[in-house]
Amino acid sequence: MENRIVLLVEDNPDDVDLTLRAFSKSNLKNPIIVVNDGEKALDYIFCRGSYSDRKPAEMPAVVLLDIKLPRIGGLEVLKELRSNDRTKLLPVVMLTSSLEESDLISSYMNGANSYIRKPVDFNRFIESVQQLGLYWLLLNEIPHIR
Repeated sequence: MENRIVLLVEDNPDDVDLTLRAFSKSNLKNPIIVVNDGEKALDYIFCRGSYSDRKPAEMPAVVLLDIKLPRIGGLEVLKELRSNDRTKLLPVVMLTSSLEESDLISSYMNGANSYIRKPVDFNRFIESVQQLGLYWLLLNEIPHIR
């Protein structure tokens, strides 16, 4: 399923690099769009701003969303996605280093499909992202979103 797009919303360049390396090691050839704040994530998804020329039909297969983001936080992005008919079924995985139970609860209360804590250990992080990619890009069935 090489044509399934992944939207990675992450402001930490090291975590972006690790995530991209993990996908590469998994031999997943899916296009990965990286944005570093919540506002850019919403612009990409809703074809606004610098993404106004993006084709609305080419939605991501999964959004990997950090909670702690500049401009608009991850939970606010999630709320906006869930409040829009076009994106309320879009799979969203909270991929975060937050250990706060309240973040976990808020994520699920606001419609996250999954909540994954980023392991501190490099090898465990790579393994987690590989498993995440295999599940969401190869095994998971997604509805066609227009």
